[in-house]
Amino acid sequence: MRKQRPVPWRLVKVSAVVLGAGLVVAGCSPVKMGAAAITGNERITIATLDTQVTNLSQAAEQYPGTVQLNAAQQTQDTLTWLVRFQINDELARQAGITVTTRQAQAALAQIYASAKSAAQAQGLSNVSLDLILAANGIAPDLAPELGRYEAINEQFIRQVNGGTLPTTTAEQSATTAKLQQAQCLAAKNLMIQINPQFGRMDYNQYQVVPAPAAVSRSAGPTPAPTASPARLTPAC
Repeated sequence: MRKQRPVPWRLVKVSAVVLGAGLVVAGCSPVKMGAAAITGNERITIATLDTQVTNLSQAAEQYPGTVQLNAAQQTQDTLTWLVRFQINDELARQAGITVTTRQAQAALAQIYASAKSAAQAQGLSNVSLDLILAANGIAPDLAPELGRYEAINEQFIRQVNGGTLPTTTAEQSATTAKLQQAQCLAAKNLMIQINPQFGRMDYNQYQVVPAPAAVSRSAGPTPAPTASPARLTPAC
């Protein structure tokens, strides 16, 4: 798993997502021509990925010193979120969940309020929604998708908790476990394929991570691992 960047107001919410640093690698792809990823019957095209990476890059440039993402990080973070949105859409389909525009907007407002408060508590001022999004590797124009993503999470939590949000630690633990299981089953059903040019899917955190470089290594002792190994298949 990639190391967490030191941004204290990153989105954690019920899905506890974490993004980090990485490197884009080149290579031939078994994924369909022009696709950055395939989720079920849907393609996330390279053109779509390129557009959203450009949008993220332009947003990040507005916050030098606060949002520090290199080109590889921008690409992998963007693709990560595009895939996560597809996973939650599949979860919603399986659970019979529908989300209105108003619900998505309310969920986004809640995310912003929580993240803004955390950032301000650490001394930042003028904390905009675009800053919060860029710090989490999300292009500003994907804000409605993030709102929908979180609204799906909230509705699922209510659904498995008798129609209300959990109020006790035990309820929170139980509903979070059910949400994680549902997301795992949704991801498994989508049979996600990531174009190796952009990395591979790590199901520990549902994020795109660097694919191993296909290069030879000189003889010598194997270095000790510094992070948890990537989970390449859903654990359900």
